[in-house]
Parts: sequence; C-alpha cells; structure tokens
Amino acid sequence: MILVTGGAGFIGSNIAAALEQRGQRVAVCDWLGWEDKWRNIAKRDLEEVVAPEQIVDFLDRCEDEIEAIVHMGAISSTTEVDADLIVESNLRLSQFLWRWCAEQEVPFIYASSAATYGDGINGFKDFEGRKDLAALNPLNAYGWSKHLFDRWVAHQKESGAVQPPQCAGLKFFNVYGPNEYHKGGQRSVVEQVYPYAARDEAFQLFKSHNPDYQDGGQLRDFIWVGDCVKVILWLLDNQKVSGLFNVGTGKARSFDDLAKAVYTAAGKQPKIEYRDMPEELRGKYQYYTQADMSKLRAAGYAESFTELEEGVRRYVQNYLMQPDKYL
Repeated sequence: MILVTGGAGFIGSNIAAALEQRGQRVAVCDWLGWEDKWRNIAKRDLEEVVAPEQIVDFLDRCEDEIEAIVHMGAISSTTEVDADLIVESNLRLSQFLWRWCAEQEVPFIYASSAATYGDGINGFKDFEGRKDLAALNPLNAYGWSKHLFDRWVAHQKESGAVQPPQCAGLKFFNVYGPNEYHKGGQRSVVEQVYPYAARDEAFQLFKSHNPDYQDGGQLRDFIWVGDCVKVILWLLDNQKVSGLFNVGTGKARSFDDLAKAVYTAAGKQPKIEYRDMPEELRGKYQYYTQADMSKLRAAGYAESFTELEEGVRRYVQNYLMQPDKYL
C-alpha cells in the first residue's frame, strides 16, 4: 500500500488515480472540508481516507503494509499569513514522516516548490547542499516553509542521520490540470481563464511593473500535472534515485501564451486585457521562472514534457468543457 498525503488535493489526487490505474493499493491522508474537494477522490478505489490528526495511529496500525509515502500534503496557499500554522503543517508533519520512513526503511517522496527560489536572482538550479540552499530567499511564508524542510533534509544527510532508503524532494513549478478546482485564488491561470473564454469575454492579466517585461509577458515554467505524476511514478520504480529535483518543462512561456492557448482550445478568438497588479504583490512577484532540468535528466529520467498548447488543450477539452470535469 502507498500512502499519499494531500491525496484529495490537486497533485495528490492525480497521483492516487495513476497508482490505482497501476493496480496499486492506495490510502489517502487529507482533510476534505465542507465543499467539493471530496470529488477529487470520488472515483478512486481507496484502502482508507485518513485525517492528518489520525496519521500516527494509521501508521502504527499499517506499518507492515506501507511500501512508500508520497507526501504532497501541505498548506499550499502563497497568501497564507499564519506562519505558525504553516510550520505545523509544512515542516513538523514532514519531519515526522521523514523520520518514520527512515525507521521503517520506507521510500519517501515529498513536494517542495519552485517558490523556494524567491525572485530567482540566484537562478533555478536544484542544488541540495546546505551552502547552496542557504543562498535562496523565498518571498512568502509558504515558500520559506518548503525551503526550511529542504534545508532540514540536507542537514540530516550531511550529519549522517539514519535516512529513508529513498528520499526525493520535488520542486514543482507552475502546475495545471484537473482536480484543482477547490484551490480558489490559487487555481492555475488556465482554470481561471476558461470561464471567460467559454463566454467569449475578455480576461484580464496583470500589467507588468518591470520595464524588462511587457504586459502579459511575465514568464513561467507551466507544467501539465500528468508530467508531474510521471516523474513520481518513475521515482517509485527507481528507488535508488534520491535527491532534490526540479519538476518543470525547462521552457518558460508567457502568460499571454497561456491565455491564448485557453481561448484557442475553447474554439474562441483570444480576448486579453491588462490590469494593475495589486500593490501588496508587486514586491513579491516573480517575473521569470524556468526549471533547470539537467539534474533529473542526469538521474535517468528520459520522458518528454508536454508542450503548453497540448497540455492546455487536454485540460480544456477533456475536463473543463465536460459535464464531469473531475479525473
């Protein structure tokens, strides 16, 4: 059995679906809340759905059955301001699971984030040594919490602590795809643009407040969620591979490109306008991200990554345009 924490969330539910398709027994640890997040796992044949506060009892009860932990659970909002809550969820739980996997000799794959790179002034190379990690300066509490755990893992490795037989941290860049609908303002721009495209209305992107970028020309490494899942499945199949890895496409594209792809996939002519970025975001805004994928490639990952237009087409036509948009 594989435990997927955050398994009812966006990336986690996509992982659970892929594992189920493989015939793998899957348990999910997550909070479902009061709205429709449960629909992300409604089609899955699950062993158990465990609340985070029950995870210790679950692991004690099922320790002989757990083959791997895929730890996607976190407070993932980049606008969350309760730093104590973020530390409890994003650091302490991660440390507990890492130690449990070390003691039980169970592979551990966890979600880091491209938010750890901050404004990108130090580049987007997925170094994992303590000195290199110390040079990064995340712009928000979410990115800092992910960075803090990356640094903690690096310290455990360098100090000679007992480690899980596999430990892989994944710095996800801008992921889009089905089952992100519960994320509110943190949904991908694809999902936010689509309703406007469907109504044949204009969507407003942020103006640029950096003279090096035109309006809508801000660049991101957008990655189809299915590609993220493929990386995780590959890691589960190659348990000698450990380390901290970027998960992006290695190709930055503009928000203009993304929005135009959504309109095209919906069969509409693009209608894009621009609005001022809120003042509170301007000092924390990344104008450019692009994953350096050479480390994952060197580790042996050979799959190609989905081009932006094709990924957007799949998402729009196979999910967002359908009566049932869930995976």
